[in-house]
Amino acid sequence: LTSHDKLGNTGEKTGFWLEEFAAPYYVFKDAGAAITLASPRGGQPPLDPKSDDPASQTESTHRFKADPAAQAVLASTLKLREVSAGDFDAVFYPGGHGPLWDLAEDASSITLIEAMLAAGKPVASVCHAPGVLRHPKTPDGTPVVKGKAVTGFTNTEEQAVGLTQVVPFLVEDMLKQNGARYS
Repeated sequence: LTSHDKLGNTGEKTGFWLEEFAAPYYVFKDAGAAITLASPRGGQPPLDPKSDDPASQTESTHRFKADPAAQAVLASTLKLREVSAGDFDAVFYPGGHGPLWDLAEDASSITLIEAMLAAGKPVASVCHAPGVLRHPKTPDGTPVVKGKAVTGFTNTEEQAVGLTQVVPFLVEDMLKQNGARYS
């Protein structure tokens, strides 16, 4: 998860998107997966306040809000630099605008993605989180998304929320520039 809480220079807060964390969290948990949460700074990651709006709530977010054990796990994420790809079968990045500032540029995140993919392990992300694929490369130096079918938050969506001049980069443009087959 992201540790970044500032939406550029707007004075507004950002972070991770609650539904994009809660829904996969319970899919993994209900399937019996052992879950480890990590963020660049460790501890409680910032929640995008817009994702906590009543109109954005779902069955998964309600379940999370009623789950003190899950809230405690979220409040005590590991520091990303303490995480090793060898200890995990898969990595998932939830969205929100926060990952565009920290996880996309974080050396530990980049190393984790590269190691997971080199080991043939899945790396998944949703919404803005495909921004984390900005810098990871294959062993021969090729962007990891080159030639891959990908999706993520679109330029049109970013325009609709009025943030094309606020975010550090547009997910769609970056994926295309790195050779992905974006749809």
